[in-house]
Amino acid sequence: MTNTLIRITYDGTAYSGFQLQINAPTVQEALERALEVIYKQPVRVIGASRTDAGVHARGQAANYQAPFRIAAEKLPYALNTLLPPDIVVTEAQEVGEKFHARFDGRRKIYSYSIDLAAYPQVMKRSSSWHLLDRMDLKVLDEAARLFEGTHDFKPFRATGTVIADTTRTIYRVEPLELPEEQFMVIYFEGSGFLYRMVRLITGSLVRAGKGLVTLNEIKAALAGINPAAIGPTAPAHGLCLEKVFYEL
Repeated sequence: MTNTLIRITYDGTAYSGFQLQINAPTVQEALERALEVIYKQPVRVIGASRTDAGVHARGQAANYQAPFRIAAEKLPYALNTLLPPDIVVTEAQEVGEKFHARFDGRRKIYSYSIDLAAYPQVMKRSSSWHLLDRMDLKVLDEAARLFEGTHDFKPFRATGTVIADTTRTIYRVEPLELPEEQFMVIYFEGSGFLYRMVRLITGSLVRAGKGLVTLNEIKAALAGINPAAIGPTAPAHGLCLEKVFYEL
């Protein structure tokens, strides 16, 4: 068996997330169908991140145990001839037999895109959240800094999520305004993220930019004593997994 790491980019619009589901199309399902054609037998894929329905990726990672060796440089081409056009494998490499795409990730970068134009920009509608109200981007930037560092992000996870350790280290939350494009991208880089954490933080940042919550209220929310300042959950289609980092 050859443990193989692949890097994938995809438009998540047509999929119910990355992970396999019953009676719903997923990215993992499409990858496994293509791999089964190549290897002539079922192959299970392990994803680095279980992206939600509608969420996109420029740098998703996954690994699988190949039943026999195929040169890594040939795999992207072979897979892309079998995958739908909204899923593309960009890289493949052989890794150690114990490598696990999900558990061995050291940090991740996500982005969240916001359309600031007066009217929705049609060409960006499937990958950004259009906001009608104007925001104070300076306040939004100040609010973003509150999330940097090591915190217990339990308040900023989806309800019903069962996980023992909710402490994460966020290295940066960086809003980048693109005035000429009437657009903004918020970058989140951290050791890991809880389920819907980035989307909940984004919702809080937007409310801060609109003047609907104060910086002190967000601080209290992060401390777990002001849940009213959390969210709302930003729409899935504005979120993109940019990159997963490993020590290989």
